[in-house]
Amino acid sequence: MERPDREVRLVYFAWVRERIGLSEERVSLPGSVRTAGEMIAWLAERGDTYAYALEAPSTIRVAVDQLHIEQDEPLGSATEIALFPPMTGG
Repeated sequence: MERPDREVRLVYFAWVRERIGLSEERVSLPGSVRTAGEMIAWLAERGDTYAYALEAPSTIRVAVDQLHIEQDEPLGSATEIALFPPMTGG
């Protein structure tokens, strides 16, 4: 059974933000989007800037309601999802 669409706040960091051209936005995620990886694939289909920002989906890190998750994990009842590139220490 497909879940209903749900509104979430997406927050973008570093070069993901620069390539998309937004620091954040509110979107209505289709009910068929259940995992972080599915959400990244769905976003990449939204237009050229998204496709460019997400062209290497395996490099994108995801945090749901400020908790890091793997791309195969469910989004659950997320209200905020952050996308960012790998970070290095220093």
